[in-house]
Amino acid sequence: MLGFATASASTTVEHTTRIDHHSGSVDVRYRGDIQIEQKQIGTVAPGGRPSTLRCAWKANMAVTRNANSAAGMMMSRQFVRENIASGSRVGWCRANKTAIAKEVAARTPNLDRHMNEVAQEDRSVLLAELDRLQGSAQPR
Repeated sequence: MLGFATASASTTVEHTTRIDHHSGSVDVRYRGDIQIEQKQIGTVAPGGRPSTLRCAWKANMAVTRNANSAAGMMMSRQFVRENIASGSRVGWCRANKTAIAKEVAARTPNLDRHMNEVAQEDRSVLLAELDRLQGSAQPR
């Protein structure tokens, strides 16, 4: 059994929003890149016997968040939203690379919805970062 290998599905989704904070408005940009992890499982059988060779895969969204506040603060964060789609295919991972990318695209038609959820989940993290930075920027 081999470990996971990462391949890119070359799919990117972006989302922009504005968040109100007591220090002023914050413009936020999210960029999500789909990354496919593949794991070769099973074995090739000798002639006349069925093979158990399969390629297990899962798609993750690697997200980069860039935020710029009205006060001039810039913040960035990178994180991964795991397992937005998964599956397996018979045979070698390398031979199934294109088919897996197509399957990921078919199973993730609502990437905008995933990105909106990411932005909502990240809102409290961003506000906490702003509060922390605002507190450290004030004179004592």
